[in-house]
Amino acid sequence: MFKHLRLCVLLLCFPVFVASASSEELDLELVLLADATGSIDNAEIRFQRQGYAEAITDPAVVSAITDNIYGKIAVTYIEWGATGSQDIVVDWMVIDGAGTAAAFAERLMEPPRRAYGRNAIGEALLFGMARIESNSYTGLRRVIDLSADSATNFSGPPISSARETVVNAGITINGLAILCRHCSGRPANYDLEKAFAERIIGGPGSFVVTADTMETFSDAVRRKLILEIAGIEPETKVVRLD
Repeated sequence: MFKHLRLCVLLLCFPVFVASASSEELDLELVLLADATGSIDNAEIRFQRQGYAEAITDPAVVSAITDNIYGKIAVTYIEWGATGSQDIVVDWMVIDGAGTAAAFAERLMEPPRRAYGRNAIGEALLFGMARIESNSYTGLRRVIDLSADSATNFSGPPISSARETVVNAGITINGLAILCRHCSGRPANYDLEKAFAERIIGGPGSFVVTADTMETFSDAVRRKLILEIAGIEPETKVVRLD
């Protein structure tokens, strides 16, 4: 009965996407857009992937998936860089328990890095939207999750117009602001979390989580995934670890 009530609430709060005869219905379509720009070296690429691998297999994240209405989500992991440099590291996978979460984590660590260059955040957001629009799933919610150590756009479509296009398509944009010392550092001339909140995230319940140290990176990713999977709207746009 609880699941039926929760479904009714979700249908009232979010746009309804009509499933085609061949699409698979699930709780969430989630695009993980990971920073692979010039400020991220190869060791940091592995570090980021490891953080996501640890988070997606965490029992609390798996429980958030299986305790939902359908008990499954579809996830893809994409590394983004300059204009024309987006790499699908792991294509769409359905995660419905510990086994499929482990399989996703294993695949995430295998491919070499293939995305490089200076920030093209607007193009990355539109690329993520295209992956959602062209997949074979129908989620109750659709989310693009962009990580970055900068909120600057050097080429491609402006962030503002890309964000508007994505949000108007019924897709929420969340963010992970990477501040950890060894894998990025804080921008010297602006507040990265504030820039994320004002320029990048958008849609119902959108938020940005801060990863401020190497030690807390996977915890930040885990917190972010739980909020996204469970459809929990944080009290504030900027979420920091306690």
